[in-house]
Formats: sequence, C-alpha cells, structure tokens
Amino acid sequence: MKACIDIGGTKVAVSLNAGNGLDLFARQTEATAKTGSNDALAAQVLRMVDAACVEACVPPQSVTRAGVASCGPFVMRDGLIELAAPNICGGLAGPARGLPNTWQTALLEAPLRRRFREVRVENDCIGALEAERRWGALQGVDHCAYVTWSTGIGVGLCVDGRILRGKNGNAGHAGHMYVSDNNDALCGCGNVGDVEALVAGNAIARRFGTDASALFALARQGDAQACATVDELCRVMGRTLYNLIITLDLQRISLGGSVFWNNRDVLLPKLNAQVHGKLPSLTDGSALVAAGLADRVGDYAALALLM
Repeated sequence: MKACIDIGGTKVAVSLNAGNGLDLFARQTEATAKTGSNDALAAQVLRMVDAACVEACVPPQSVTRAGVASCGPFVMRDGLIELAAPNICGGLAGPARGLPNTWQTALLEAPLRRRFREVRVENDCIGALEAERRWGALQGVDHCAYVTWSTGIGVGLCVDGRILRGKNGNAGHAGHMYVSDNNDALCGCGNVGDVEALVAGNAIARRFGTDASALFALARQGDAQACATVDELCRVMGRTLYNLIITLDLQRISLGGSVFWNNRDVLLPKLNAQVHGKLPSLTDGSALVAAGLADRVGDYAALALLM
C-alpha cells in the first residue's frame, strides 16, 4: 500500500494506492499547515495519511511506501530533504510577505522516514513531469518540460530522455528567474521582480487587487483593464517558456496548475503567441499543450514517483 502525497503552497492532498494500478482512493485535502513549529507540515501529512487509512478501512501499518511531490526549493540537511518553499516558509522574505511563521525550512523527509519503509521526495513538477511522460501529454517525448502556473510557478525538465534534478533536486526553479525590471513585486523567496512574484496565483491579488478568478472573469467580459493585465501576465510567462525552449531545445511543454487550467482557453493562445515566430530555428517544432492529466496531475505526480 502506497501513500501519494502532493504538497503545494495552498493545499496538501493525500491519496492511497494499492498495487501497480492507477486507482487513487480515500483522498484527503487540507490547507497547507503554516503555523506552529517547523515540523507542523510533516505532522499534518502523517495525520492525513492516517485519516485516509481510516476512510479506506485499512490498517495504517499496511502503508509502507510514500511518494511525495512537493513544492520547493529543497535544502539538504544530513542527507534528508527539508523545504525552503517561498509560499510556506515565512522566514525567507520576512514579515512583508505576510506568512504566519518565521521558518527558514520546513521539516519533511526525516519525520516521514521514521514512519515509512520507503520514501521518495521530489519537486512536485518533477513528479508531474514523470506522470505526464507515463500517462499524459508528454508520452514518447524525450525533450520536454512540465510547467505549473498555480500558487507558485514550477518546472520539471527532461532532456535526451533524462530528467534533470541538480545537486539538491532543485533543477527547474525557473519561477525565480528574472525577466523584468519590476522593483516592487516581492516573492516569498525574498527576490523582488522574479517570475513568481509577477504572475503566480498568489501574486495576482497582491499586485492587481483582485484574485485570479475574478481577473479572468472580467477579462472574459471584455473589461479593458483586465484584458491588459492578462496580456501582461502572458508576456512574462511567455518569455519564461520561450527561455526554457531555446535553452534546452525542447519539443513540448505541458502546462497545468490552477491558474492555467481554469483559464486555459484564454491563456494557451496568448502564450503560444509569445513563443512562436521568435527565433524559428529553435522554436519551430516546439509545442505548448495543456496537461494530459488535466487537474489530477498533482495526484498522479506522487504516484509516478513510486512506479
């Protein structure tokens, strides 16, 4: 029996899986723990696994393997992963960011290893990339990426059929690239004006005074200011995708996350317009596509880590 754990800046989801099939059951979701001591998130995950076991009427000791797809970045301490996630750890950017803690890191892998026989922790976009390559829109593609546009901006990268991880499993944190001279958009990591600070779901309300769903609703109604704002968001995100394509010579990028998925009809054409036609020798033959696993990609990301 496997625990499939998806940790994001807004919510944590836990599901169970039995055997080698794709069936996920007893799904639990909660807002991500951000108060108390810095082991609160790990304690939340373990409690949610136990709750899933109760719902499924299975003994907790039967769950011996855990796949964890988590937002990052990661910090290695004594060979074990802790989270230095900008949308969870308030100590990174300080009180101005508004998070209700002073954590520099959140404990994760060490508490889980005390509970499970096998634990695999990866960046959530690496997990999503593996899931999309197995079952989704990136099947059969050796040069590709998965990008989430959600609470934060995350990326999983694959070149020559090999998933890129880096020294601490942090390859793909393109959300913290600079693509603008903006000097007032504060990211949870402490950067000012990086991609995540400019366009992530939690940045939209801070920058424009309305949340993403309301902004896109206004844009669909033809509101001129909302349309201009959406165009600017797509200019920043489009440049990010363009940079990935030309740097890594990618064939296909699969896009997911709540901001993108809920507004993909508006965003996908605008993002394509920002990429295609620029430096055709590198962008011709590349494609931006919606995630094949739709809004379940996060759930399957954790499962893919254990397959």
